[in-house]
Amino acid sequence: MARSPRLTKPERQRLIESVLTRRGVGTQLELRAALEAAGCTVTQATLSRDLRELAVAKVDDELGRPRYVLSGGLSGGPRGRDPRAALTRILARYGRGFAAAQNIVVIRSELGSAPAIARALDRARHPLVVGTLAGDDTCLVIAASAADAEALVRELT
Repeated sequence: MARSPRLTKPERQRLIESVLTRRGVGTQLELRAALEAAGCTVTQATLSRDLRELAVAKVDDELGRPRYVLSGGLSGGPRGRDPRAALTRILARYGRGFAAAQNIVVIRSELGSAPAIARALDRARHPLVVGTLAGDDTCLVIAASAADAEALVRELT
C-alpha cells in the first residue's frame, strides 16, 4: 500500500481548523482519529502543539459536552488574522455579561469559555487592558483606572 505524502505544518493546521469547524470534536483522541481518516497521522505531542498555536479552546456546547473551538488564532499568525476581529467574534458567541467594578471589568461567559476570552483580549493588546485572569465562566480584566474600565465595558458590549 502506498503511503500518502506527509503534510506540511501549515497544511496540517489548516486540516485541523477544517475538522474543528465542520464537526464537534471534544478530545484529542477524537481529533487524531478524524485527522487519520483524512490521511494525516500525527503524534499527540504535535497535535497538542498545533492546538496551542492555533489558539484552540475547549468549551462546553449547548448540551454541556466539551468541544474544541477556534478562538481566533495568533496575533500576526501565518494567515494574518486580526486579533481584534477574533475578540469580537469570541465575545459575540460566548460573552454573557459585562460589568465594571472600580478598575476591573467582569466578563461573564458560557462555561469553559473564559480562558478563550482572556487569550483573545491578551492577543488583541487592547490599550485599556493591563491584564486578564480567567476562571471557567468568568474573566476578570484589569484596567488602569475606573474610567478605563467603564470605557472598556462600553466598547466590549
